[in-house]
Amino acid sequence: MEYHVRPRFQAEVPLTLDEVVTRIRTGLQKENAPCQGKINRDFVTLHVPIDQQHYWSPQLTLSIEPTEGGSLLRGLYGPRPTVWTMFVFFYTAIGFSALIIGIVGMTNKMYDEPSNILWWLPVLVALFFSLYGVAWQGQKLGHEQMVQLHRFLEDHLGMRCA
Repeated sequence: MEYHVRPRFQAEVPLTLDEVVTRIRTGLQKENAPCQGKINRDFVTLHVPIDQQHYWSPQLTLSIEPTEGGSLLRGLYGPRPTVWTMFVFFYTAIGFSALIIGIVGMTNKMYDEPSNILWWLPVLVALFFSLYGVAWQGQKLGHEQMVQLHRFLEDHLGMRCA
């Protein structure tokens, strides 16, 4: 099984934008619907019900564009915004720390002063890859829910999205 940082898909359906939105809205309003969501005119966000969510639960953002033969769906799976923001913050902090440590360490080295601070660079690289591993594991934990969201979309649109 292959994992991507933010899996995406694109599919053309023979339904108008309004038909796509109506079918999704109807599916969301059913009792015991497998997911919940918000619908704007041509933009849909789907997620699993609150009682089934865990930290790594994904969400599906779907944009719908009208075409001559129906509609073009562009889907993007990703973590909830709070999780995504946390990872961006940590990656930025690691990158900024590496930059500062590199500048200070190399400046010290140029002036023939102790540059022991450079030993922190491998630690930051290890931290970077550890954070990437945590994100990958989190995506594995949320995979079944991602499949649940995808099936909901396929079932209510009566087609298969690649």
